[in-house]
Amino acid sequence: MSRTVLITGASVAGPVLAWWLHRFGMNATVVERAPRFRDGGQNIDVRGAGRVVLRRMGLERAAMEAGTGELGIAFVDADNQVKARFDRDMFGGKGPTAELEILRGDLARLVYEHSRGTAEYIFGDTIQALDDRGNGIEVTFKNGGTRRFDLVIAAEGIGSSTRRLLFGDAARRRPLDLYMGYFSIPKGENDGDLARWYNAPGGRSVFLRPDRRGGTHAVLTLQQAPCGYEKLSPDAQKQVLMERFADAGWETPRVLEGLARADDFYFEKIGQVRLDRWSKGRTVLVGDAAYAPSPISGMGTTLGVVGAYVLAGELSRHDDHSEAFAAYERIMRPYVEQAQDVPKLGPRIAQPQTRLGIALQRAVLNLATKPGLRELAGKLLEPPAEKIDLPDYGHGA
Repeated sequence: MSRTVLITGASVAGPVLAWWLHRFGMNATVVERAPRFRDGGQNIDVRGAGRVVLRRMGLERAAMEAGTGELGIAFVDADNQVKARFDRDMFGGKGPTAELEILRGDLARLVYEHSRGTAEYIFGDTIQALDDRGNGIEVTFKNGGTRRFDLVIAAEGIGSSTRRLLFGDAARRRPLDLYMGYFSIPKGENDGDLARWYNAPGGRSVFLRPDRRGGTHAVLTLQQAPCGYEKLSPDAQKQVLMERFADAGWETPRVLEGLARADDFYFEKIGQVRLDRWSKGRTVLVGDAAYAPSPISGMGTTLGVVGAYVLAGELSRHDDHSEAFAAYERIMRPYVEQAQDVPKLGPRIAQPQTRLGIALQRAVLNLATKPGLRELAGKLLEPPAEKIDLPDYGHGA
């Protein structure tokens, strides 16, 4: 049966969902709060089942060609001496650097352009209210006007406003005691095809990653219990990072100089979203809005892409939307739970507080590169991206 579906969010999961819904004979409208398509964003990766979905969309090769070109990651000291190095091919493209590394904006543009001819896009608006009338949903938009849809699907971020409309404060936010600031800086003389990770005492790390546009993407991370930084203005957040990283050493001074000038700065408190159910009536959540696993899981984009595909596929199989929502959750929840199984100790291991802790971390990482231990290290470092029996819903309409 044909359905009219409103999707909120036009980053990656939303356009993927829109494309598959059209493929299965449904009509999708995508509403996005940003006034226009957003190109920005840092490195993301697509792994395992996520790549299978892109392959079925005919986009895997294009995504690979648009990749960042990152060939691995090196853990370095204050003198830029490599203490441990993990090449991309060391674990078959499934380790810290995935075979498919791409900028968020580049992947978003690929799936947006792929779906734009099959879905209606509305930019610069959001949902103000939802009235589920049993036989459809009347949606009131912030900029005025109402429209009726058969279903509403929120493909929003971790702070989803549609989730709050539906569930209030029912979502459990699991903090991981991390803050991260992301931004772009000019390419430096030591920046190449390897990402470089530097730790400084006090739970601080500086992560520099390449792209194919001649720049470098920086991530400053603080291992810090939630303390309200996320509520500050962007300028105040920049100032916090300037002060906290002022004496970090290594190449941090030029990173902070780039931070001061960055116009693509984004700062967040790292955590996860957990809900007992992902749907209510004729509305359902997908991706970070329902089950954000956090950036340190390495699975956020993959979950969003796979979840969008499974949700569209189950809607194509079931005339009753409630049965489709139940099947979507039954298939996805074990996959999500594996991805969210991030130990609370993990951030402290990645960002040690002391010089001794940093020395121990580097020694363990160096051991993990040795031939006899690589297989074990690969199992520990590889996200569970393939651990789902991904349905094949056919080619659709």
